Amino acid sequence: MPVAERLAPPFVPVRKPGKLPAAYASVAYQLEYGSAELQLHEEPSVAGQRVLVVDDLLATGDTAQAAARLVEALGGAVAGFAFFVELTALGGRSRLTALVNALVAF
Repeated sequence: MPVAERLAPPFVPVRKPGKLPAAYASVAYQLEYGSAELQLHEEPSVAGQRVLVVDDLLATGDTAQAAARLVEALGGAVAGFAFFVELTALGGRSRLTALVNALVAF
């Protein structure tokens, strides 16, 4: 939310199931240790928009890939990814096709 406030684009949360109060779309994805699901509010719409996916941690890249698939399924285009922390040994950056930035990488 602070990034959206600073840059002034619409803020559309992507959350785990049961966290969003309004209509949403969802995507299931595989993790190394099981499966998970992400949900994204349908309004405001991401259709036709360039989207910056912001998350706290980049590890294997599974969650970021799922968020990108969800954005694209709703008609948006992922312009890039921004993370606060990147765990470089897990190679998540190599699995993402858009620009990736991290404040701290180790």
